[in-house]
Amino acid sequence: MNDNNTDKKKSQDRLLDIMNNLLRIIALLVAGIIILPLIVFYKEDVYTFFKKNDKNSDNLSLQISTETKQTTSTETFWSAANIENITDEKLKAEVTYGKELIMHTAKYLGPKGSVLKISNGMNCQNCHLDAGTKTFGNNYGSVASLYPKFRARSGKEENIYKRVNDCFERSLNGKALDTLGKEMQAIKAYITYIGSNVKKGEKAKGAGFKDLAFLNRAANPGNGKTVYVAKCQSCHQPNGEGTLNPEGTEYAFPPLWGKNSYNDGAGLYRLSNFAKYVKNNMPLGVTHDNTQLTDEEAWDLAAFVNTQSRPHKNTPKDWPDIAKKPVDHPFGPYADKFPEQQHKLGPFQPIVDFQKSMSKK
Repeated sequence: MNDNNTDKKKSQDRLLDIMNNLLRIIALLVAGIIILPLIVFYKEDVYTFFKKNDKNSDNLSLQISTETKQTTSTETFWSAANIENITDEKLKAEVTYGKELIMHTAKYLGPKGSVLKISNGMNCQNCHLDAGTKTFGNNYGSVASLYPKFRARSGKEENIYKRVNDCFERSLNGKALDTLGKEMQAIKAYITYIGSNVKKGEKAKGAGFKDLAFLNRAANPGNGKTVYVAKCQSCHQPNGEGTLNPEGTEYAFPPLWGKNSYNDGAGLYRLSNFAKYVKNNMPLGVTHDNTQLTDEEAWDLAAFVNTQSRPHKNTPKDWPDIAKKPVDHPFGPYADKFPEQQHKLGPFQPIVDFQKSMSKK
């Protein structure tokens, strides 16, 4: 009798299991019937669905879209050719020395330089990040492929030697290197080698600066000071003097103005260059696809930094054809009627529009 009761209970348990499984299957089928039409017929992604059903979802949709764009980009950017792949030991040594000079310029060529004393104490990689290899960090990816080339600033065709010495005389506020000397040859070898994987005549993806939209107003130095205090001065110091290493031979964080910073003939003295640079690289550690500054903060910060005192460089031969001056070149004369202050701080779009209208005529 007990055996019969046990068998009966087992049968009931099996029946219950079967019924539960059937209920699960039915539930899945019902869910599929409800969800499938939403996918097939409405074809709405999650963000659009939120946008239609939540009056506060516009910002959420934009935020999610931006974050997704930042983290799922599949675009391939230039990366430097690997020095370790050089088999010629003499060339490898020269290229390696060139990299060392880019990273620690002041150690060899600064005020306390062990080779020469011809620059202000900044390093080349203070402007050309990661020894000139960082994406949109003012890298050297296109130098070997595009030089020699004509540059409107000088009105002449320039080679790599000229381009490097421009940096020494402007960004490093120093003197030109001997083009036949060991140091210049090493720098040229390094820049040429790391960009040797770019086809001649082509621009490397991610080279130079990433484009940044103009503001519809003039950049505001007062606003920029607020940004500087909040996000920059802990490294670059309240007076913009930078932070020296313990040995005092080079800057751990470079000066952004003052007697040891870049002079007013340098490329970063143009507002657009500085704004693009900080937008995609600062504060230290950010990248072009994971930025921290807003566009307005970048422009205003550039205005604050570039209205502080710094060395002056006489450049009477710059831009022999004034019609080719960039809209944000801060010194006249100009081929238009806009004042120097607007060329320095903006708004720049009216100048761009005027130049386009004149070119059509």
